[in-house]
Amino acid sequence: MKVIALVSDLMFSSRITAEAKAAGAQVQILRKPEQLASTEGELLLADLNLNGSASAAAAWAGKEGRRIVGFVSHMDSAAIAAARQAGVQEIMARSRFIEVLPQLLRAGSAI
Repeated sequence: MKVIALVSDLMFSSRITAEAKAAGAQVQILRKPEQLASTEGELLLADLNLNGSASAAAAWAGKEGRRIVGFVSHMDSAAIAAARQAGVQEIMARSRFIEVLPQLLRAGSAI
């Protein structure tokens, strides 16, 4: 399974990379939402606090078989609302995201 992580935070990208390696998943880290348009994969892990990530993620999901899991600061209600409006269906707090990350990377299993 190819995983794409749209995240600018170095700590989160390092954590995602380490967890992906442990799970045997291939991960590509993107730092800018505009990079997403030309990227192929099955699972997108999107930092919804990154400006423009919600709309880029929703556009990326246009092909069948693609899944988006967005993570966000639980205090950022504006980012959560924007992501929902853009069509991101799986949204979770950063703390929850870190908890379930190993499960997500194991063949994109449901949480």
